[in-house]
Order: sequence, then structure tokens, then C-alpha cells
Amino acid sequence: MPAAGRPVSRPDARTPVRTCIGCRGRGGRSDLVRVVVVEGVLVPDPRARIAGRGAWLHPDPACLDLAVRRRALARALRAEVSPDVTAVRVELERRHAEQRSEPSSTPHDG
Repeated sequence: MPAAGRPVSRPDARTPVRTCIGCRGRGGRSDLVRVVVVEGVLVPDPRARIAGRGAWLHPDPACLDLAVRRRALARALRAEVSPDVTAVRVELERRHAEQRSEPSSTPHDG
């Protein structure tokens, strides 16, 4: 145990690990936001319930910018993706602001 008396946090083997298509960093499902293509339009899937192929992004607008610049969205989703990423950007900015306001949040490696 560390000096603070808390057990060392170890990743649970049952926790699904996903890779951000922007920065290529890894994180748990709950740490990233899933995006999907619905009728040719890119939409966020914050509950990860929409059917179909999805891709994962950290809730950081910089990761979305990287994914767009690298053309990773169309490749990861295996679909033609609308260049309009407004809906996804709004969700990522909301989640990013939410995480920054939490005192226990830790930045991702990206």
C-alpha cells in the first residue's frame, strides 16, 4: 500500500480498453466517447448504445482535430463520413468541461 493508505489502482482485466482514433492513446470505455455514422452523418454516442460500427475519442476537442486531420474517422468507421463534426465537437467539449471541473480527473496521454 502507498503511504496514503490507499491500495494501488490496477486496471481490471474485465474493463474494456479502447483506443482513441485521434491521439491513439488507450483508455477505458467510460473514459472515451463513442462516435457512429447514422445515415451518413457523424454523431456522438455517449451511452454507447447505437447499433453499428463505432470509433472512440477522448473527450478532448484536440483528439477530434487530430482524427479529422489524419482522416481517421472514415477509416475507423469504414464509411463515408460527413465533414460536419459539429455534433461530435459539442459533445466532446461538454464532456471535456465536465471532466475538468471534477477534482479527481486526470489528463490523458495525448
